[in-house]
Amino acid sequence: MLDKKNINKIIAVLMGSGGSFGEIYIQKNSSNSARLEDGKVENATSGYDFGCGLRLWHGQSTFYAHIDSVDQQELIHAAKILRAAVNGDKKKVIEVQACQKKAARFSAEPIGAEKKKELLVVVDKACRDYHPHIVQVSATLSDQQQDIQIANSEGVFSCFNTQKVILAVHAIAKKAAEIRTGYQSYAKTAGYEIFDQKDPASIALSAARTAVNMLDARGAPTGQMPVVIAPAFGGVIFHEACGHGLEADAVTKDASVFKGKVGKKIGSDLVTVLDDGSMPGHWGSYGFDDEGFPPSKTMLIDKGYLCGYLSDLKSARQLNIKQSGNARRQSYRFIPYPRMSNTYIANGAQDPKDIIGSVDRGIYAKEFAGGAVDPATGDFVFGISEGYMIENGCMGPPIKGASLIGNGPDILQKIEAVGNDLDFAPGFCGKNGQSLANEVGQPTVKVSKMTIGGTEV
Repeated sequence: MLDKKNINKIIAVLMGSGGSFGEIYIQKNSSNSARLEDGKVENATSGYDFGCGLRLWHGQSTFYAHIDSVDQQELIHAAKILRAAVNGDKKKVIEVQACQKKAARFSAEPIGAEKKKELLVVVDKACRDYHPHIVQVSATLSDQQQDIQIANSEGVFSCFNTQKVILAVHAIAKKAAEIRTGYQSYAKTAGYEIFDQKDPASIALSAARTAVNMLDARGAPTGQMPVVIAPAFGGVIFHEACGHGLEADAVTKDASVFKGKVGKKIGSDLVTVLDDGSMPGHWGSYGFDDEGFPPSKTMLIDKGYLCGYLSDLKSARQLNIKQSGNARRQSYRFIPYPRMSNTYIANGAQDPKDIIGSVDRGIYAKEFAGGAVDPATGDFVFGISEGYMIENGCMGPPIKGASLIGNGPDILQKIEAVGNDLDFAPGFCGKNGQSLANEVGQPTVKVSKMTIGGTEV
């Protein structure tokens, strides 16, 4: 990593032709992964990456370069190449001072290859012991450690390290000609001590249970009916259908259905939505965003009213709004954009059992598969990978071949019950060619009416 003196020297070179903003982003990344397939642990891999990105603004233009090194001379050379694209009035550069630091709490004793193998074997056994219909199990256990240093021409100098661990389990069940898959993951911004809090076998059992339950699924109905969306991963619908439209760069590009609606009613009184990258241990959390700005708890929707957007430095200035600490990038090879972190619908007051009990005939959507969303309009289609009928206020049989069809802003208006069982689920989000760790969350939510695409009329 670089010291204060060298950082100031490189920024001075970068800004030498009069750019309006200059930045250095240094990242050291190490990762490890082990995969279990057909009862055997194989494909163990490790990786190491160390490099730097340089960013320069001039007017509305952004110039970017990255190198797989932090050698001072190479960085100065890259800075000179970037500044050659700029011919403007020189701006005063504020020298960075002491680095503001945030350190992650790493595992006291990082586990070795044998311990990782033991965890994966536990997962395999738990799935196979659950039911004889489980015919195949695959699992991946991965960890990542990062050291990040960010400095810019406005005096920001931030450093933090972080560690992430994820266990992902796929279980496949077969009965006669029917084959169904169950998936479950557990991921935290922490070390392997996370498995002291949650047994890997319980994660495996959840995946196996889903696969076996869905073997007896019947064809899903078609038409409009009430839908109860399960807690945790159910939040992916808001994330995809509404969340990306609340990222400020979409607003600046006229690509958001929520543009110009701050302060206006866009949802039910029961809907309050937040994004919080500062939540300790959560999968989407970070010490500073990728511009060195601290994350914050941002109120996006308050009792149905739109409060604001998620921003990075550029979009905050374009829209004249507060910087929210949501600038994120996949690595030093990319420029940052406004991105969600841990985004969730806040708890309501209703008992989930009462919510289900209020439905005469509808769908309970527990887990989702692939889908498609138009962020400019909020129109979406989501496949339901695990769903059940609700009949006479009781959970009914599992269904297959179901999809939810709707519009994000419209669904916000139709939420008529919110439970008190908020939960979260980890995932990865793609945008502008970059994939990042994100967490979604919500309690049980009832939508008064949605269009169901199914196989039975």
